[in-house]
Amino acid sequence: MIAETGAPHVTAHDHDTATHDTAAHDQAHGQTPSRSRPRPRSRTQPLAPPPAPSRAGLQLLVLALGFVMASLDTGIMNVAANDLRARLGLIMSGLTWVVDGYVLAFAALLLLAGSLAKRFGSRRIYLIGLAVFTAASLLGALAPNGGVLVAARFVQGVGAALFMPSSLSLLMHAFPEPARRAKILGIWSAVVSTSVGLAPTIGGVLVGTLGWRSIFLVNLPIGLAGLLLTRRVIAAVPARRSALGGSGHVLGLLALGALSYALIEGPGMGWSAPFVLGAFTVAAVALAGFVIRERAARTPVLPVSLFADRSFAAANVVGFLFNFAFYGALFVLGLFLQTARGAGPVTAGLQMLPAVLVVPFGNMLYARFGQRVGNRTALTVSLALSAAGYVLLFLLLAPGLPYWVLAVVLACANFGSGISSPAMTGVLMAAAGREHADIGSATLNANRQIGSLVGIAGMGAVLTGAGGGYQGVACAFALTAAALAAAAVVGRLGIRTRS
Repeated sequence: MIAETGAPHVTAHDHDTATHDTAAHDQAHGQTPSRSRPRPRSRTQPLAPPPAPSRAGLQLLVLALGFVMASLDTGIMNVAANDLRARLGLIMSGLTWVVDGYVLAFAALLLLAGSLAKRFGSRRIYLIGLAVFTAASLLGALAPNGGVLVAARFVQGVGAALFMPSSLSLLMHAFPEPARRAKILGIWSAVVSTSVGLAPTIGGVLVGTLGWRSIFLVNLPIGLAGLLLTRRVIAAVPARRSALGGSGHVLGLLALGALSYALIEGPGMGWSAPFVLGAFTVAAVALAGFVIRERAARTPVLPVSLFADRSFAAANVVGFLFNFAFYGALFVLGLFLQTARGAGPVTAGLQMLPAVLVVPFGNMLYARFGQRVGNRTALTVSLALSAAGYVLLFLLLAPGLPYWVLAVVLACANFGSGISSPAMTGVLMAAAGREHADIGSATLNANRQIGSLVGIAGMGAVLTGAGGGYQGVACAFALTAAALAAAAVVGRLGIRTRS
């Protein structure tokens, strides 16, 4: 999903799929040779001419709108959280639900949404997702209290889960030529990464000048434009029959929901409270049922057989730990800058820039040198660099710490994250192969979203348990470092050298 240190990834399998799709298209629709001038039929030249540059640009813009909207929404919330807590009287658990409600719905429904897109057509599901997300944004902007806002965030997550996988599928069909598609994917990645990097600053400006409701209202014109333009410039993709695996998705949602409830409400209610213990029990039972169902089902939700591959399993563990650390730390950082250091929303948004704008530069460094050093080396070294950065923050964090020191260390740590993200995707796609590229990519993205969900809830619990302030943030950064270090170890030991 997001150029995923925040946004969905464009992975290596997209290029493989591009070649496969083009060959299949030409084989099915290749021109019949003329009787008067016979010539061999080309399997690489598409029948239809590529879209005109102006139309191609409009197609790219339309399909990027959903991704950008969801990416901005996630990043903005990290800056708006403190203002939301003050304006709506939210305690830490309520605030965490506002952030995690969106991630929970998105993570739980991501794989189901991919199946729905195949079964009912990508454009139809994309339009439904945009409509749901836009309507939920209006509900969020009008929310009179925290309960309604949490409900709106859940519905936003449902909308995002529907349109994000579909948008990439539509992009693949809109640009079937491999060379043109590669160029478009490069522009796409840059747009998504830029939106993720600028989200905290945009959020700070909106909250600081127009108030927290504006972060939802800004989605309305974007969503409406996407709905209108998609019908005009994006062609429908034929639907294909596919099994949905409904019981598996229900068990997964139940396990994630119960675990989220326990982690978010535990600090306030007490870890031994009946509801909290009951939620942990439900999560464990649902997870066990999910595993049993997956092993026995003819149409498993996850590719169980692929997890027998050591590299595939290791890449998924790394993905979970990476998102746990990255998004959990961003959630804490947004609160820390405003509560402990007294920054306003605009200032906090600007101060978060070094932590997020370095990520695209890490992506570019990987693109240039990643294949030379190998994915395993790139992954483990970059994760170790990120872990070292958060260890240093844990040791240095004190009321007198100059901002520039905080900014430099965060930039170095998250520069490593920019390398880790494409490297882990490369490992997974090499392990999955072309045959399982789609489901392998979807599995990694869903797994990373679960890591974000648990990371935000877990960091919120640590922050509350440690009393907040500098001490609480230091403990959260220590947990971040531990997760990244564990990911580096798993990557080093679990990934085969050839990956």
